[in-house]
Amino acid sequence: MRWTHSFIPTMKETPEGAEIPSHVLMLRAGMISQVMAGAYTYLPLGLRALRNAERIVRQEMDAAGAVELLMPSMSPLSLWERTGRVDAFGDVLVKLTLQRPGRKVHVALGPTHEEVITDLVAHRISSYRQLPITLYHISTKFRNEERPRFGVMRTSEFLMKDAYSFDPSLESLNESYEKMYAAYCRIFERCGLEYLPVEAESGPIGGDVSHEFMIPAENGEDTVLHCRDCGYAANQERAEIRARDCAPPDVPKQPLRKVATPGASTIEQVSAFLNIRPPDLIKTLIYEADGRPIAVLIRGDHEANEGKIRRAAGAGELALAAPEVIEQVTGAPVGFAGPVGLAGKLPIYADYDVRAMANAATGANEADAHVVGVNLGRDFTAEHFADLRNAQDGDPCPRCSSKLTERHAIEGGHVFKLGTKYSEALGAKFLDQAEQQQTIIMGCYGIGINRILAGLIETSHDAHGIIWPVALAPYEVLLVPMKADEATMQAAHRLYADLQAAGVEVLMDDRDARAGVKFNDADLVGVPLRVVIGPRGLKDGQFEVKWRWEKQPAMLPVDGAATTIAGWIGEERAENRRFRAARRGGQGGVGAA
Repeated sequence: MRWTHSFIPTMKETPEGAEIPSHVLMLRAGMISQVMAGAYTYLPLGLRALRNAERIVRQEMDAAGAVELLMPSMSPLSLWERTGRVDAFGDVLVKLTLQRPGRKVHVALGPTHEEVITDLVAHRISSYRQLPITLYHISTKFRNEERPRFGVMRTSEFLMKDAYSFDPSLESLNESYEKMYAAYCRIFERCGLEYLPVEAESGPIGGDVSHEFMIPAENGEDTVLHCRDCGYAANQERAEIRARDCAPPDVPKQPLRKVATPGASTIEQVSAFLNIRPPDLIKTLIYEADGRPIAVLIRGDHEANEGKIRRAAGAGELALAAPEVIEQVTGAPVGFAGPVGLAGKLPIYADYDVRAMANAATGANEADAHVVGVNLGRDFTAEHFADLRNAQDGDPCPRCSSKLTERHAIEGGHVFKLGTKYSEALGAKFLDQAEQQQTIIMGCYGIGINRILAGLIETSHDAHGIIWPVALAPYEVLLVPMKADEATMQAAHRLYADLQAAGVEVLMDDRDARAGVKFNDADLVGVPLRVVIGPRGLKDGQFEVKWRWEKQPAMLPVDGAATTIAGWIGEERAENRRFRAARRGGQGGVGAA
């Protein structure tokens, strides 16, 4: 492709509203253009990079034995009602009403496709002879993001690969899951991404076992806890904390005393009012676990983990209690609950760290009042102790004697063992060898194609622009003729034709522009290999070549240049060897984030 025949509207300045490197650089490099908050047009360079990521994903899915199909983005809302996910997704689910002759049709735009694929299988698969099978598609998804931001990282419309495995047994599901897990590792490696598989919560998707494939990045919206010694990794929703000695300090117990705290209901307000630290407060949260109220005690500087609380309570559903329920069981409005003298008889679940507290402060179960000098055993008891909080930097690793490190990351993919949540709801059954009807066991596996690009750019850029690996780059080689004289242009066109004939994706900057403009745009767009064709080099029978991640150019003989370059590109497509070496060595700012 010639630059003048394409559409590459590069920008010198940072666009207004662009906050993070991937957003800034995708706009400045002419890869995307914003249509509205959360919706972008992919311009030619961006679309080529997106298709490269899609191609790698498709190749690895096919190699793992998955079968591609294409499902519609629109589906009847009744499918979602049967699985209970209209409520689970809430306003995130985009719902529409279509006016048809004499009736209205209620539909949803799919944020994911469990309902559609399971309904298909329920109608088309009936025997163990048709199982196991993994089906996948790559399509546009829709989610009504409350705050779309960070460019293509969090949008209302995005391209996603989702696969679904259907198995006759748990053993078969485990095999399908491992195949997809391994395929994901290959996908991220081929895309040149550093990634970290972490244990994760399943959220509204459902299921019992899941892993996220995280891209460590400074601007990542997710928090990962990682042990660098043993390799344990989990997102903050899932991360466990090793059991430890939680005995209270050996200090004299203070008398229990009520203190008026008018207008102070938050941890920060109460700490300031009582002149104590947040770790000296016991935070009492009232939840409803499957409809019954429970009290949860957490140290004031910690955050409750609802997944852990739900599991500790043995509940299927868990939610913070409504204000009227809180007042009924505590006798006080929201913000003043405490374990001492609760108005209602309800189970108390306490985080392990509460056992190590002495002379704490907590709500008095009375408006505008707290109690101080609170001690476990003397003033209150708890029926259950468990790990109920979010892990944080420096907490003990649950797998070894080391400590967890907190890292920011971008979620690139997610794999789940769903079990029978959807197949039960939608009637996906099969007859086994004994002609007995069984429920199909499912797994699901998603990758955000757009996030592959954003994650790569976040972790591979410098002050001048994007640094692409060959596998994802919109073009593999950029030719830059320095003069418009006949000899220079003949050499440029000859190399261009030879590289195209060798199967290299090549872009030639044939613009009538200054060398500085061309070089600046070359770095901004980030094509991996730049080849400069100029009168001085041609006089010596050489081209100047420079990998985007290297600081200095080198010279390459004109004779055989196309063959040499094609060989380099072929090696990089297969191995990313030069790109990875540069990331490890920090050359040219690779991995600047």
